[in-house]
Amino acid sequence: MKNVVALVATAVLAAQSASAHYIFQSLSKGTAKGTAYEYVRRNTNYNSPVTDLSSNDLRCNVGGATGGNTSTLDINAGDPFTFTLDTAVYHQGPISLYMSKAPGAAVDYDGSGDWFKINDWAPNFSGGQASWTMKDTYSYTIPKCVPSGEYLLRIQSLAIHNPGGVPQFYVGCGQIKVSGGDSASPKPTAKIPGAFKATDPGYTANIYNNFHSYIVPGPDVFAC
Repeated sequence: MKNVVALVATAVLAAQSASAHYIFQSLSKGTAKGTAYEYVRRNTNYNSPVTDLSSNDLRCNVGGATGGNTSTLDINAGDPFTFTLDTAVYHQGPISLYMSKAPGAAVDYDGSGDWFKINDWAPNFSGGQASWTMKDTYSYTIPKCVPSGEYLLRIQSLAIHNPGGVPQFYVGCGQIKVSGGDSASPKPTAKIPGAFKATDPGYTANIYNNFHSYIVPGPDVFAC
């Protein structure tokens, strides 16, 4: 009987653990919730995180090295877009947006080129303690000054909810074709993997002990 109880408890914990994870499934223009995996590359690890800082899976998740049957979203520079998850972000940590220009078609691009960051949702400390932006949709705009062309648009949730454990990356890549852009050369840029290090203060932060400031890992945010 004890064995049965233990097995049931293990199953419940496993289910709770799985339900605590999430995946960025859709990308759309404006603030609408899009169709799952229409413009976002389909991952093959369900909603599990990536934890290896040296893995190419940090770019677009497991199974996301190429576009497969993923369509490419036409969008103008300066236009808003929205990423939607299967369930709201559950773990504390920053949310970041990156772009990388494809040398040709976004569907064929593996993300091995340069990435630049266009936004961070960092913690807000104005209430005396950290407040994180934990939602099921994240909206922002394509920078007006980026060159026209096809890009990978990457969203990342870095979960740092388990001090002493390994931080978790939940990532998804949308494919976009930007029109009406300008001639900026976005900087700073970084390679992924390589943009995040185990020694980064934002990677090793303990959010439960004397937590009054935070630096989001990765390059600084590019702005026109």
